[in-house]
Amino acid sequence: MKQDYYTILGIDRNASDEQIKKNYRKLALKFHPDRNPGDRQAEERFKEAAEAYEVLRDPEKRALYDRYGHEGLNGAGFSGFSGFDDIFSSFGDIFEDVFGFSGRRSRSRTAPRPGADLRYDLSISFMDAVFGKVADVDIQRLETCDECGGTGATPGTTPVMCPTCHGSGQVTRASGFFTVSSTCPHCGGTGRIIEHPCHSCGGRGMKEVTKNVQLKIPPGVETGVRLRLRGEGEDGRFGGPRGDLYVFIHVQPHEFFNREGNDVVCHVPVPMITAVLGGEMEVPTLDGVEKVKIPRGTQHGNLIRLKGKGVPRLRGSGRGDQVIQIAVEIPIDLTKKEEKLLKEFAKLRYER
Repeated sequence: MKQDYYTILGIDRNASDEQIKKNYRKLALKFHPDRNPGDRQAEERFKEAAEAYEVLRDPEKRALYDRYGHEGLNGAGFSGFSGFDDIFSSFGDIFEDVFGFSGRRSRSRTAPRPGADLRYDLSISFMDAVFGKVADVDIQRLETCDECGGTGATPGTTPVMCPTCHGSGQVTRASGFFTVSSTCPHCGGTGRIIEHPCHSCGGRGMKEVTKNVQLKIPPGVETGVRLRLRGEGEDGRFGGPRGDLYVFIHVQPHEFFNREGNDVVCHVPVPMITAVLGGEMEVPTLDGVEKVKIPRGTQHGNLIRLKGKGVPRLRGSGRGDQVIQIAVEIPIDLTKKEEKLLKEFAKLRYER
């Protein structure tokens, strides 16, 4: 069972923001992993203190914790200690206050890094969303330079060791007993200096290219659906994997059909006589024009449902329905003969 956050920081529940920060500062100094190398217990104490501070420094999280405890935070999606990099990034001001520089741990830039994910917004027609299609999209992405092979150096030359960090990619700063490594400002953490940059990529090792990607849009998509194409993002660095491409779908409206879930709704005008006496009418459907039976005595606003004539289910089998909403048409330009007949009808209707 998790320990109480206030107990971890050694404060009472009415502690001020300044007292919370002060106590966390003391614990961070005492249990910081770089001061206690190899001490698992100290590392756990540091994690507990960081997690407690992360909650109690935030008014909303603190109020939620005060009212519902750890369960309340779990229900809100808070998963606890967020990792050393995030902790050092979020609370860098504390380490700067105590030690005079950031406590964030640096990471060598020569370590394998995955490529960036990309986003592409695709607008498609209503019918393409219903039945799916294969689309070709052109995306801009960074790929490894084919001229230098990603080294950033002119072919035939090689990068040299950085004289500042001696190839480690990191420099160390100290304040008393406390030491922290940070990214070398000279080489940017790569440990290498490119004396003769590649003319094709300018020494970056990457170039922006236009790539044509074939995208299979499944039947039944709608606005907001996100499709993921693995490995179609940007190239990774130093042997890292390529990122992914996320395609966000935007469906254009249709002039006749409206989508409601997996059903399609349409408004169909029906002549008054057909509504009264019944009959058949040709009605557009997603699959083409079909004859639909209009029951005798159909009222304005009545619904006729065509089973299985709607949108294919994106996750599952089968299709929704087509819902026809009847709009009874009342004639407004009657001839004298028609008006006379209607009056006779009304007389017969109300005298019986």
